[in-house]
Amino acid sequence: MLRIHRVALLSLVVVVSASAQAADEFPLKIPASGGEVILPDKASKDAYDKYRYAAARRVGNTLYVSGVIVNRRPGEGNDVAAFKAQTRRAFERLNQVLRASGVTFADVVMINSFHIWTGPNFPGTRGEHFDAFEEVAGEFLKPPYPAWTAVGTTGLLSDGGIVEVQLIANVPSK
Repeated sequence: MLRIHRVALLSLVVVVSASAQAADEFPLKIPASGGEVILPDKASKDAYDKYRYAAARRVGNTLYVSGVIVNRRPGEGNDVAAFKAQTRRAFERLNQVLRASGVTFADVVMINSFHIWTGPNFPGTRGEHFDAFEEVAGEFLKPPYPAWTAVGTTGLLSDGGIVEVQLIANVPSK
C-alpha cells in the first residue's frame, strides 16, 4: 500500500513540474527579422500556430500589437455596463501583451480602433458607445496620450465583436 502512495505522489510531482515548466516558457520570444515575435501565453502560441499571426512583433524600437477584440460572449449583456466590462477585459489583454513585450501603456504611441457603431452586441448610440469605450480606455491611458484613430466598420472577425483595438508602442532602449 505504501508503494502505491509513493508512485502516486511521484506522478503528482511530475505532473506539477511539467505544468510549472510549461508556464515558465512564456512569454515566448521567437527571433524574427529586425526583432522578435512575442507570444505572452499558450493561447497566443495556439493562435500563432493555427491562424498564423503574432500577438506582438517587435522591429527595432517599435512594437506592433495585433488587434484585440472587445467581444460579447454568449450569455453576456449588451447594455453599457456589460460593454464597459467587455472593453475592460480587452484592455487587460492588451496590457498582458504589452507587459510580456517589456512595455506599458505609457509606451503606446498609436491606437487604431475599429468600431461597429450599431449592432446587436451593443444597441446603444454611437455617442454612448464611444463614451463608454473612452471611459474604460482612460483607466489604462494616461497623459501624454498616444495618437488615436477610431474608425467605424460593419463587421469584425468575431461574431460577438464590437470593437477591435490595435496598438503601436515604442520600446525604450535598455
